[in-house]
Amino acid sequence: MSQRNGGVAFVTEQNPQSSLFIDYINDHVDCTVTLLSPADAPSSVAEETSVVLLDHDHVDDALLQAWQEEASSRGHRLCIAALNLKDGDEAAEVLSYAHLSGVFYRTDSLDMICKGIGRLLEGHLWMSRSLMSHLIEFFRKQSINSYRPACGLTQRELEIIGLLGSGASNMQIADRLFVSEHTVKSHLYNIFKKIDVHNRTQAVNWARQNLGAPPPLFHFDQRKGAKRCNHSTP
Repeated sequence: MSQRNGGVAFVTEQNPQSSLFIDYINDHVDCTVTLLSPADAPSSVAEETSVVLLDHDHVDDALLQAWQEEASSRGHRLCIAALNLKDGDEAAEVLSYAHLSGVFYRTDSLDMICKGIGRLLEGHLWMSRSLMSHLIEFFRKQSINSYRPACGLTQRELEIIGLLGSGASNMQIADRLFVSEHTVKSHLYNIFKKIDVHNRTQAVNWARQNLGAPPPLFHFDQRKGAKRCNHSTP
């Protein structure tokens, strides 16, 4: 079996449970998984690493931000995912200040986690359709009267900047909103100009400061096994 490009770094405390988890991923996903302690500097991650899986039980906000900065310094060739999130409410809260490419819940099966890691290694987003839908709905319904006069963002532009905050690529935004990738790029150009930023990271930071955190996902039911958002799932 040929190995995928890149590997996975799992940031958590070393214990028998985490060792068993890593062994399982190594056996079931075509990649190499290494363990990093929360005390290890993000800059110590191997250059060939493509995915960093952060154990939410052992990674605080400051460390999450440090990993975000490391990913940014590598031109976002390193994607960040969170593991052991309690539910959709907690995922939405984390996504309000962190640029994540993947979200895994405590209730996710090992097979589901393996599938998600495989998709992340292929460069796709991995989070539930329910979570993506609620993030879109939040930015659609969010009152914009307080800041629209200042920046002039349209409702569609607000939806797009909201999806940026969830870690979606231009192609994924286009698929989600049923528009062309060229249309998304045009909207992004207008967004950057209106809010006076120069890149996606600055736009996401602006959104989090001005739009606030997404609201609780009252209708999110993880037990229903919501489908994950990726290009292979209709």
